[in-house]
Amino acid sequence: MQKADGKSLAGMSLEELTSLALEGGQPAYRGQQIFDAIYRQRVASLTEVSTLPREYRGGLTEQGWEMGWPSVERKFVSVDGTVRYLVGLADGESVETVWMPEGDGGESGDGSEAGEEDGGAFLSDASGAAGRGIAPSPHSSVPLPASMPLPVVAGWRRATICVSSQVGCAVNCKFCFTALLGVKRNLEAGEIVGQIAAVLRDQRVAPPLQRVNIVFMGMGEPFLNYENFMKAVRLLVEGVGIPESRMTVSTAGIVPRIYDFGREEVRPKLAISLNGSNDELRSEVMPLNRKWNIGELMQAAREFPLRARERLTFEYVLLAGVNDAAEHAREVAELVRGMRAKVNLIALNPGSELPYATPEQGRVEEFQRILIAAGIPTFVRRPRGRDIFAACGQLKKTVEIAPAGQEI
Repeated sequence: MQKADGKSLAGMSLEELTSLALEGGQPAYRGQQIFDAIYRQRVASLTEVSTLPREYRGGLTEQGWEMGWPSVERKFVSVDGTVRYLVGLADGESVETVWMPEGDGGESGDGSEAGEEDGGAFLSDASGAAGRGIAPSPHSSVPLPASMPLPVVAGWRRATICVSSQVGCAVNCKFCFTALLGVKRNLEAGEIVGQIAAVLRDQRVAPPLQRVNIVFMGMGEPFLNYENFMKAVRLLVEGVGIPESRMTVSTAGIVPRIYDFGREEVRPKLAISLNGSNDELRSEVMPLNRKWNIGELMQAAREFPLRARERLTFEYVLLAGVNDAAEHAREVAELVRGMRAKVNLIALNPGSELPYATPEQGRVEEFQRILIAAGIPTFVRRPRGRDIFAACGQLKKTVEIAPAGQEI
């Protein structure tokens, strides 16, 4: 990541930092010291890297090297404890990153440790659907009205950070606020990791001692910024100390990259944004489907190599009167049948600039019941941070928020 007034160390790998040290006449282990200072300690400046000789630190500074972390420009806090950060980049652009204490239930049932923690919060319901993927929970398995955000929960056992991969987004999903921004550019690996570092510093959290999950579901399509996204993943695993089993990436369906992703030795879990049960419907709400249709997408999903106990996740945003009918649920069941997969249902998070509405609670429950009856584990992601425009699909750098939200 090149800063406007210097060269950024954030985003460099151990190999790159070792080469930098050797080029400066330093022993190779200086590279490891810088690497640890950047990612483990997440120091703000070179002057804080006490393990390096003062002369070497001074030399790096004279050469224009800086840590190069993004900065928090604005911060909005929801009544449910969610925090939306507006993160400033060196060129004046900005992206959004979201902190969710206790997450939003998105990892439930995905076969990972994070999913087990999430699923542990889910209770059985009166219909006896416990253990089959139905999601009634003390955190609300069905969408709450926007006027009824969840109360703040004192303390947390684990948290989720939702991270952006691009400034804006080029995919143009019709139900997503971010699509209204268009796309400006890809983020560098250091800018992706930098969002997480900024949130960890602000929240005073230090993984792996504290459980933090990462979801690449913020602004942008990660698979359209594949190399920088994957480099960021490796830096998070090797440097920050967050295992890939605690990361999930969501794609709108960039089919060639799904195959590439399946060949990676170190990779997060995969979620595919489906949102339509047939080609006509999916093309209407996700124009990308005209390039890679449902048949091609589902073929890539069926061929994706899953780890032991891992499940593929399909995300499905429910739009009132558009894709939330019983017939659509039955079509989704046929698409997913026979796969080691789960479905996350997301009732549309509302916004006046979108031509869609949030479905009634009964429609969401019926959709879920049909999928579960077909043997497909199905969960309803609970909305987080609606009052500060931090919920799924709401990220568009909104600075005027509802009275319930609070800016710090």
